[in-house]
Amino acid sequence: MRAALVEARKAYDEGEVPVGAVVVVGDRVVGRGHNQVEGLGDATAHAEILAIGAASQTLGATRLTEASIYVTMEPCPMCAGAIVLARLRRLAYGCPDPKSGYCGSLGNIVDDPALNHRVTLRSGVLEEECATLLSRFFVELRRRSTD
Repeated sequence: MRAALVEARKAYDEGEVPVGAVVVVGDRVVGRGHNQVEGLGDATAHAEILAIGAASQTLGATRLTEASIYVTMEPCPMCAGAIVLARLRRLAYGCPDPKSGYCGSLGNIVDDPALNHRVTLRSGVLEEECATLLSRFFVELRRRSTD
């Protein structure tokens, strides 16, 4: 999760919502990503999507059955769906997202029995550190918008 936090700080520095993700096989990071929605002008440029794409390129595979993904904030429905489609083995995330999280908060795509793949889930990993970075970002954003 520390490597995902490094990615989240990159997003923060770029003025993006500070979410970071890394895909790991064993102890090797095979894909990294941080939110780049504004910078790329692409609503799908979430940290998870970029990290999964990078991992697929690194491994030359679309099915990442031996990989785990670490994300600083609970994935949204799009990213949770991508995690299932990529057949990731495990998801660990930092803080919940009560407004759009779909790995426990509003629903749970990664453990939906109707789907053909389920992902082992762990939440709350370095939760306070992940949540603090997000809170600080939004406090600064609100302050700038009132200036």
